Amino acid sequence: MKKPPLQRWRALTQIGFFALFTLTPIFDLLRYDLVAGHAYFLTLQWHLGIDALIAGQVTADTAATNLLLYLFLPLLGALGLVIGVAWKWGRLYCGWLCPHFSVVETINRLMLVATGKHSLWDRQKTPPWEPDGSPTPRDARYWLLVVPAAIAFAFAWAVVFLTYLMPPMGVYHGLFTATLSRNEVIFLAATTTVFSMEFLFARHLFCRYACAVGIFQSFAWIANKKAMVVGFDRGRLPECADCLHGQGSACDAVCPMRLKPRNVKRWMFPCTQCGQCVSACATVNRDKPEGQLLRWVKNDEAQRNEARFSALSKTDEDAGGKI
Repeated sequence: MKKPPLQRWRALTQIGFFALFTLTPIFDLLRYDLVAGHAYFLTLQWHLGIDALIAGQVTADTAATNLLLYLFLPLLGALGLVIGVAWKWGRLYCGWLCPHFSVVETINRLMLVATGKHSLWDRQKTPPWEPDGSPTPRDARYWLLVVPAAIAFAFAWAVVFLTYLMPPMGVYHGLFTATLSRNEVIFLAATTTVFSMEFLFARHLFCRYACAVGIFQSFAWIANKKAMVVGFDRGRLPECADCLHGQGSACDAVCPMRLKPRNVKRWMFPCTQCGQCVSACATVNRDKPEGQLLRWVKNDEAQRNEARFSALSKTDEDAGGKI
């Protein structure tokens, strides 16, 4: 299946940010060096002055000012930026940039071929075709790709994280010449093991319940009644609920977070705004004069949509919160 334009753009942003995530420590754009005992920011050394305070070279007031200016204010500024974006547009960072989420989606796609499900914890298999009607293969031999892919991503993540803490060139040299220190080997082994288990068994569960960055974005998004949200034309529910030839809805089948995109906003708390449900709905309904049933809405339209949807959905929520 050819990706819709929206999803092609999203794939490009994910690839770009993954590259930035990998290259940042190599070029000292942002990292903390345990050997040097200080951080780097945009290639410049970033000192908080704690060592100077211990050595008696600066006063306590100077050290406190350094902590405020070079640690707390930048952290608050970065947090404010992320929360501000989430307040207006939702978890765009998660769906469009986060390197973890790009791994989630990659392994989801491999596992879908191997098992017919995006996750081991899905209750039902997805239909064996894409929203455009093209077949999706099912082949248990893909497990031979799922497990190595998860381990490879986990090892890559472990190496990148190590370069955020140790001199990157030293890490890569030690890796290629098999001269890493004992502590570095232990770090890589432990981190690879943990990430391998997470990538195989708890990918979207981590995003939904354990990622602090994602959860804070979700709280900001939920609090803003005019934030961008996936709107649903509930008046056309009969033609929507079973659009995949008697085997469910396209939007349900493609959501990497395993959500039901036609639900009210509070049931979509972990939504990453990846737009896959919107793209799938547009593909399925491309030949209908009325067009798609799911689309992004914002501001007053989002508030009206949610109010109308909540009122119409009360009976469905009483029956279990599924629409």
